[in-house]
Amino acid sequence: MTTQTDTAPATPPTASPTARRTMDPMRRVSLAAGVLYLITFVASFPQLKLFAHLIDDPTGYISSAGSNTPVLWGSWLEIVTAAAGIGTAVALYPVTRRISRTAAIGFVTSRVVESALILVGVVCVLSVVTLQGHFAGATGAQADAVGVTGEALVAMRQWTFLVGPGVIAGVNGLFLGYAMYKGRLVPRIIPTVGLIGAPLILMSASATIFGLWDQVSGAGALCALPIAAWEFSLGVWLTVKGFRSVPAA
Repeated sequence: MTTQTDTAPATPPTASPTARRTMDPMRRVSLAAGVLYLITFVASFPQLKLFAHLIDDPTGYISSAGSNTPVLWGSWLEIVTAAAGIGTAVALYPVTRRISRTAAIGFVTSRVVESALILVGVVCVLSVVTLQGHFAGATGAQADAVGVTGEALVAMRQWTFLVGPGVIAGVNGLFLGYAMYKGRLVPRIIPTVGLIGAPLILMSASATIFGLWDQVSGAGALCALPIAAWEFSLGVWLTVKGFRSVPAA
């Protein structure tokens, strides 16, 4: 007597849902860099309003017993901007070094210097907040001394704001714009705007140093517009589309 055993046909192995959903490594790089660029763009603007009272009248700010909340929020946003700025350079380095090691290292270095200057400015602002907490309502010679100290700290913050997001932003725009343009990582119109905007913001910062106009004046804002458009468009493109092509390692 023969016994026949039916065996179900073997089911071919299928890729797990996790494997199917794995993102391409270069897409992860572009997404991280794009999101970080957008964070730097969004976080860098509110401080102009949040710091306005302190910057316009440091002595009055210290002598009054007003709320420090806007300044503290502005300082925190500046810290976020600095951290995200370094993050953009670190995230893009594996790609940009394939195109130009000089541009890649230059971008990382200039981005770190820019962020360091931003943080020095934050320390100056927070020092003014400390003076306000300790010497609000001071009179006489003490009030004069505290006022001079506050003015000096605010002046230092303003210079770091000029040299960091002004001069150094133009430098890192040249490094990254060159790499993006040469490698065709994004549509060439985007780095072209950056390569035009970088010399403009360098020229504007130089004009501010020599007293021709203020950094936040109409002329200063006009010269900074192309570099702002470059960073915003780059962040949006990297977030939404990613790299057009990536050179082999």
